[in-house]
Amino acid sequence: MTTPIGGAGTTNISDVLGKSNQEAAKSSNKLDQDTFLKLLVAQMKYQDPSNPADATQFLTQTAQFTQVEKLGVIADSMAKLDTIASGQASMLQSQLMLGASNMIGKTVTAKNPAGGADITGVVSSATFGGSTPTLKIGDTDVALSDVKDVRQAGAPAGPTPAASAGEQPV
Repeated sequence: MTTPIGGAGTTNISDVLGKSNQEAAKSSNKLDQDTFLKLLVAQMKYQDPSNPADATQFLTQTAQFTQVEKLGVIADSMAKLDTIASGQASMLQSQLMLGASNMIGKTVTAKNPAGGADITGVVSSATFGGSTPTLKIGDTDVALSDVKDVRQAGAPAGPTPAASAGEQPV
């Protein structure tokens, strides 16, 4: 008669898996499908013939292992998506910083953060401390997202004379 796994004087789990104790210790943190199937076969092989395990128990174990394996795949996918999303956020932040830097020396019209009439003036500096860059117009800090119009310093506001005469700009 064979002895079940875990009984007195039984086979070591690493022997069942065909691995040395050192290899078993390295792979004990991660069980894959092959390992699961080897354990399932060993469990069937070493079961008590007078009291065999129920077939539905084996199917239940297989289904549970499949669920755990799929959840691991989903977790890995989510981790990859988080990595991609943080990279895209970093790229977006870099583009906003570049855009704000390019506005230094330009005349902009922006929504007044204190309310009231829009602010128009030359951007003297850009700050990158918060979630969105801010531009310094005179003594006022304006969020980059509040900018409504950008033009070269000294350029008149509104449409160009060619556009107002119905001509196409060159």
